[in-house]
Amino acid sequence: MKTEEAVSWIAEVFEEAAGRISAQTLRKEIPGWDSLGTLSLIAGLDEKFDIQLSEKEIGSLERVNDIVDLLRRNGAVED
Repeated sequence: MKTEEAVSWIAEVFEEAAGRISAQTLRKEIPGWDSLGTLSLIAGLDEKFDIQLSEKEIGSLERVNDIVDLLRRNGAVED
């Protein structure tokens, strides 16, 4: 998966239009990135990529790029 595809997948998780967010978009700028959105993200990461997050990792996600980096570290994103 390329970075652009990862950002599109993240937009889908948070029910945002594909072009509305970028890697630099902050969490607070995405209305769907609330507690329910975070649960959807956790479930999606587990189901699609077999990635489980610790509470510390979840708390450290502040922008879309943090999720992309997480996917990259786990081999799901290649540039």
